[in-house]
Amino acid sequence: MKGDDIGDVIVELTRNGRYLKVSAVHVATGREAVAVGPASEPKGLERIALAKLKRALAAR
Repeated sequence: MKGDDIGDVIVELTRNGRYLKVSAVHVATGREAVAVGPASEPKGLERIALAKLKRALAAR
């Protein structure tokens, strides 16, 4: 997957009961950001994880 302006990103979705964990990993740096929330909102959690990853990359 391509992040808008950050390059290649791997997104992993892991369901645990009613909850969903979305991990976004930047391929070039190995940085990871995670969002956890209701399993009914996978796209929203993916958007949050990508935003957190962008913020983490900008802070370095």
